[in-house]
Amino acid sequence: YYDAEQMRSAFHALSTHYPGEPLWHYVIHNAGITKTARLEEFQEVNAEHTLRLLSALIDLPQPPERFVLMSSLSSYGDIHHDDTPLRADDPQRPTTRYGRSKCLAEHYTEQSGLPFTILLPTGVYGPGDKDYLMSLRGIAGGINAMAGCQTQYLTFVHGADVARAALHVLSRPEAEGERYIVSDGATYTDIEYGRLVQRLLGRRRVLHLRVPLPLLWGVCQLGSLWARLSGKVTPLNRDKYPILAQRNWRCDPSPLIALGWRPRYDLEEGLRDTLEVAQAQGLL
Repeated sequence: YYDAEQMRSAFHALSTHYPGEPLWHYVIHNAGITKTARLEEFQEVNAEHTLRLLSALIDLPQPPERFVLMSSLSSYGDIHHDDTPLRADDPQRPTTRYGRSKCLAEHYTEQSGLPFTILLPTGVYGPGDKDYLMSLRGIAGGINAMAGCQTQYLTFVHGADVARAALHVLSRPEAEGERYIVSDGATYTDIEYGRLVQRLLGRRRVLHLRVPLPLLWGVCQLGSLWARLSGKVTPLNRDKYPILAQRNWRCDPSPLIALGWRPRYDLEEGLRDTLEVAQAQGLL
């Protein structure tokens, strides 16, 4: 990914084995980072790597028929402070380095000349995810730490449903050149999420604790300092703080649903699946 010419040469060498056919008919670009000890890596990995990949693909004798970019709802930022759901055609004002890097990757994709579709998942959870695992472990241990003293409105999508969305848009010609929010379609408060996990775990007592945002900000600052000194990534960091502080994560997946995609998992079923796998693997 770091060497555009090397990537281009490798692609061309491979394409000679498939004369008259695209090297890849479809490309789903799901590579990237969501946290890093060095914030400048967000742009390099999420945006510039995408640009180099796009350049190598467009230079092929027969480019792909569709390029699907897996972006993020964080590329929009905190633009609605009431109960308005975020829509894919809303203006983008990302508030984090991560969000800006994903927004730039979207711009590169739109300007590449390749037939594209952009997917914008909300909070992705499921077996293998480590970010939500931290909150599941906390609740399993008896504490549900919630960000901020005001209610936070959350949206979710199971990782398997995101994968199905990527495959679904590939089969739809009308999805070319479009962007779609990916969510299970429901909105949950932070306390509803915590109590649902508590019930699924069978915990009689859980302390549902609201952490004031100024205190959380301080913890995130310390997390970033520790990451710089140790080189180890921490889930609570300076770039993560705006995401935790944002109160409204409502979003509108109706254009994707109108395209024929349906989520298989609501939050309860998806969390049950996630918890069963985590318990079987000894992670809880």
